[in-house]
Amino acid sequence: MRFSRIKAKLAQGQPTLITCCHFTDPSVYEMVSLLGFDGIWLDLEHHSTSDETAATLMRAARVGTSDMVVRPAKGEFMRIGRILEAGAQGIMYPRCESAEEAEELVRWAKFAPQGARGVDGAGADNPYCMLPMPEYLQAANEQTLLITQLESPAALDAVDAIAHVPGVDVLMIGPGDLSVIAGIPYQFDHPLIQDAYQRVAAAAERAGKSWGTTSGGPEHSRRLLDLGARFICHGADIIMVKRGMEAIQQDYAPLGFMFDNRVPALTEELRRAVS
Repeated sequence: MRFSRIKAKLAQGQPTLITCCHFTDPSVYEMVSLLGFDGIWLDLEHHSTSDETAATLMRAARVGTSDMVVRPAKGEFMRIGRILEAGAQGIMYPRCESAEEAEELVRWAKFAPQGARGVDGAGADNPYCMLPMPEYLQAANEQTLLITQLESPAALDAVDAIAHVPGVDVLMIGPGDLSVIAGIPYQFDHPLIQDAYQRVAAAAERAGKSWGTTSGGPEHSRRLLDLGARFICHGADIIMVKRGMEAIQQDYAPLGFMFDNRVPALTEELRRAVS
C-alpha cells in the first residue's frame, strides 16, 4: 500500500495542494502525479465514472507521487470500501451534515476496531494479497485520509461536533453548494462565506484537525493559509483546456480566422429564459 503524502504533510503543518481531474484518460492522471502534486481529486459524485474506470485512473496515478482523493456521492458508504481497495489514499465525503454522518463515514472507511470496513486484501491497496494482513490493517487505518465536506449552513452549525469525530482528518468547506443552499449563489465574497472560513478554522484548531477549501488562485490561497488552512484545492483539467482553447481563438481572430462559437447564443437564451 502507499502511505498518504497528504497526511504526512498535514501532520507536519505543511500546506498541501490538490488539483482536480475531470477527464478519464489515464495519461492525465499519470502526468499530474509525475509532476508531484500532493493529491488528485477524482469526482464520482457528479460524474458518471464507473468504479472500473476509476480504478484504472488510480492505477495510472501510482507511477508518480500524488495521493488519489476520491469523492463518492453522499450516502454511498458501501462504495467507499471498493474505492479504497482500488488504491485511493483519501475519501472526500460530500454534504456531511452531522457528527453522526461523520461517524458513519469512519465506520465504513476504517477496519475494526476503529470501524467496520470489510476485509478483502485482493485489491491494489494491499496490494493483491502480498502484504501481511495484521500490519496492513493497522497501516490502512492510520493512512486512510478522511475529508468531510461542509456544504450547508446546517453543516456549519455542526462543525464542532464533526471536527471532534475520531478518524476525521480534514474539514473542507464546499463554497459552491454552501452559497447555493444559503441563497447567495456563487457570491464567494459574501460575509456568510467569509464567516464560514472563520468558523471552520476555529473548530479545526479546537479539535486539532486540518481544514481547507477550494481556491481561485494564489492570492486567495494566501488568505486561506493565513487563516490556517492547509488543504488547498485549485485547478481542474477541464478549465485549463477551456482557457487554452479560448486563448487560441483570441490569438488567431486578429489574423482573420472566424469561429462559430455557440456559447454567447446559449448564454443569451439562458438569460431570456430566466428573466
